[in-house]
Amino acid sequence: MTGNIKWLLASAMLLVTGNAIAQGSGSNSLNINSAPLVDKSKMVKKPKPLRTELSGGLRLNSDGWGVFVDKGWVRSEERYSDLFYNIRLFQIEFSERKHPKEAKRTTRLNVNSTENPAPFIYGKINNFYSFKLGYGNRKLIAGKPEPGTVSVHWVYLGGITLGLLKPYYIEVVQAGTSAIETIKYSEAQKNQFTDDRLIIGSAGFSQGLGELQVVPGIHFKTALHFDFAATKHSKLAIETGTNIEYYTSSIPMMVNQKETAYFINVYAALQFGKRW
Repeated sequence: MTGNIKWLLASAMLLVTGNAIAQGSGSNSLNINSAPLVDKSKMVKKPKPLRTELSGGLRLNSDGWGVFVDKGWVRSEERYSDLFYNIRLFQIEFSERKHPKEAKRTTRLNVNSTENPAPFIYGKINNFYSFKLGYGNRKLIAGKPEPGTVSVHWVYLGGITLGLLKPYYIEVVQAGTSAIETIKYSEAQKNQFTDDRLIIGSAGFSQGLGELQVVPGIHFKTALHFDFAATKHSKLAIETGTNIEYYTSSIPMMVNQKETAYFINVYAALQFGKRW
């Protein structure tokens, strides 16, 4: 009898344990099946942060003009990368510098020719160009660089400069004859070069290209940069600042004018491009 009671108790315990396990398993299965499904079609992909800028433009200097191309990289933290707070800049620029005393004239001679003589710049010795490579930064100082707003940035950069000197040629009549010759400035021909009674006109841009002289130097510029692009993927800005250049030798530009190795100018630039 005692043995039967023990067997009945053991059987009851097994039944209770089996039901509990079955209920627990069913509950877990129910939870898994009832979990909400994620609609992947409604997931919004985060836009790729902007990292790079490429732009170019025209620069009007107080002593000439220039064209340039800027390449920029974002320096800011990840959360600011779309807003272009701080940029590392690499710049290439080509410009022409004109002397303050330059003035175009027309000949005083009665030239028998089917073509009108070209105007000339009296006393000009060389055309002076510069090719610059610069590296620097652009930093936000006011506003927010967001579409539809204006942000103000401080730009500073510097680098190397190659000054390019091209002799300026004119056409003149040889004194006492009617022969025409093309000359450039030299001490031996100074009197003929500066006698406007003998000058017919400029010999043209191509004259002297094979005689370019290179004068190395350095440059530095600082400016305020006003960015007012309509979208974050576009670039539209106005920049105004000061540029300083120093060369390893003095630059002869005009007759009877002091030669100098350093130049300072102010400029305004229009800049446009894209970001990605």
